[in-house]
Amino acid sequence: MKHGILGASSAMFLVGTLAGVSGLVGAYPLYGGQAVRYLVAAVILLLITRPLGLRFVRLTGRETLYLALLALLGLVLFNVCVIEATRAAGPALVGTVLGTVPLWLALAGGRPAPRLLAGAAVVVAGATLATGLGTGNLPALLWSLGALAGEVAFSLLAIPLLPKLGAIRVSAYSTALAVPMLLAVGLVTEGTAMFRTPTMPEALGFAYMSVVITVLAFFLWYTALPRLGPGTAGLFAGLIPVGAIVTGAVLGVAMPSAYDLMGAALVIAGILVGLTAPAPAREPVRAAGGGA
Repeated sequence: MKHGILGASSAMFLVGTLAGVSGLVGAYPLYGGQAVRYLVAAVILLLITRPLGLRFVRLTGRETLYLALLALLGLVLFNVCVIEATRAAGPALVGTVLGTVPLWLALAGGRPAPRLLAGAAVVVAGATLATGLGTGNLPALLWSLGALAGEVAFSLLAIPLLPKLGAIRVSAYSTALAVPMLLAVGLVTEGTAMFRTPTMPEALGFAYMSVVITVLAFFLWYTALPRLGPGTAGLFAGLIPVGAIVTGAVLGVAMPSAYDLMGAALVIAGILVGLTAPAPAREPVRAAGGGA
């Protein structure tokens, strides 16, 4: 339980640092950059499988469908929707909508304990306060809802795959599948201009996104998910805006306001409330290759 909590909290905090780092790659073509990010991450993850003795696993038709949907919805759709929502109305609205992830994962976990639901609701309130509702419009809302669906799918579609594949192979296979999907979107929207030689800050930004946010955060999340279950693990999604606040302060991009700090405090309080909920009767799924 302790390792699951540490892994989930670390993973979501690292995902939150994406907001600060994204400024380094903001001028790079969006879909080409995401394809490069996932390609580098997939190569690293696939190389890691060899010394760990994690051989290629043949999947059933249903498992292959789950994996393809995980890459399509949890990685590609999520990134496309976040990008388009930000273009339509800035990051505030999509950040607020994504702040409801803990509540949806708690509901998806079966019959959640009342205290878990209460904790998830507090986390949602804190994430909303920290992000700020800001101004939005209908296209931005629709794109944000798409991003929310992708973020929920990122966890729920992985659950049936983790016992057989483990955290590293789920991460490796899904990121590898996401590359051609992102290339297809990029060719349609950006054409051959989707690639160019990155500047040094851009290269450093993509390296961080590939190694820390994708390889490390994916592994930590997929290791923690079967240990905690989607309801409890989902509480830690509220740490995404906290990670963004801390990164902005460290990089000097933006100092946190009183609302930011109040929202972060609410998120932490909600997580603590949710963690006091009684454990579910079923045993957590134990994942192979680095799982519980």
